[in-house]
Amino acid sequence: MSLLVYVLIGVAVLAVVVLILALRSGREGESQIERRLDRYIGDEGERLTETDIEEEAKRLSRFTEGLSKVMEKRRFGANIAERLAQASLKVTVGEYLILNVVSVVLMGALAFLVFRNILAISGVAFGFFVPRIIVGVLSRQRIRKFNNQLGDTINLLVNGIRTGYSTLQAMESVANDMPPPISEEFRRVTLEIGLGVSLEDALNHMLVRVPSDDLDLMITAINLQSEVGGNLAEILDVISFTIRERVRIKGEIATLTAQGLITGYVIGGLPIALTIILYLLNREYMGRMFRMPCGWIMMGVAVLIITLGFISMMKIIRIEV
Repeated sequence: MSLLVYVLIGVAVLAVVVLILALRSGREGESQIERRLDRYIGDEGERLTETDIEEEAKRLSRFTEGLSKVMEKRRFGANIAERLAQASLKVTVGEYLILNVVSVVLMGALAFLVFRNILAISGVAFGFFVPRIIVGVLSRQRIRKFNNQLGDTINLLVNGIRTGYSTLQAMESVANDMPPPISEEFRRVTLEIGLGVSLEDALNHMLVRVPSDDLDLMITAINLQSEVGGNLAEILDVISFTIRERVRIKGEIATLTAQGLITGYVIGGLPIALTIILYLLNREYMGRMFRMPCGWIMMGVAVLIITLGFISMMKIIRIEV
């Protein structure tokens, strides 16, 4: 094993140690209000005392907290914080960057052990995108689950308003009666309003955490009603029917396009899987493709064609509703 591999492994171990120390010292590098809100909307919904909050604040990692503050002032740091909030991950920007470094080093070292040539760069590139892919998948799953719950949530809001509840009281009933993730978001809205944030700003903050067109429609209706008046229950009832029909149609479309989706994944992943299997079975035979310029050109063209074909298939089966 070469000196480079030892260096990469040493950097990875150091990054893991720093991350463990940061997580043990405290996972939250947010503002005081954000920390309190996160504790209020936890799974157990327990309320911490001022002493507990101060003790937890003292245990925060100085390294990750300082790194997070510096990064969040920059645009790319703010974008990372927004993506983490959309995925509902209790990870600071500093911890995310440390995880990114660990992923890059580990994937790069693994690729170097397998290929032992310039193709190890592909492992570094893959390691750089792994955390982003994970956050993106979690975010999309959470938004999809939120949208599926939104129709029933608006029905609950409508029923509450018709029985005499105010908008805030109806939102509190949603926070208490609906399952997560929608209950968490509405609980955060009610807590922000209780801390002095206006209803419009609190709803806009929720829209940032959950970028949904259906939610945007509901928030627009609530904001317009608060400014010009009108029957909010009737408006939300119409919006609820529209959202439920959209969810139903999306489900039917997903069923009809499932075969095309699976076909795209199989056709796109089969050449890659076959290449890896052949390389593991006969390195000398497949190694020529990785060592010769002609092989590099062939792989580049193959990756380009596979990528274009996969994107084309996804475009065909993706139908906007």
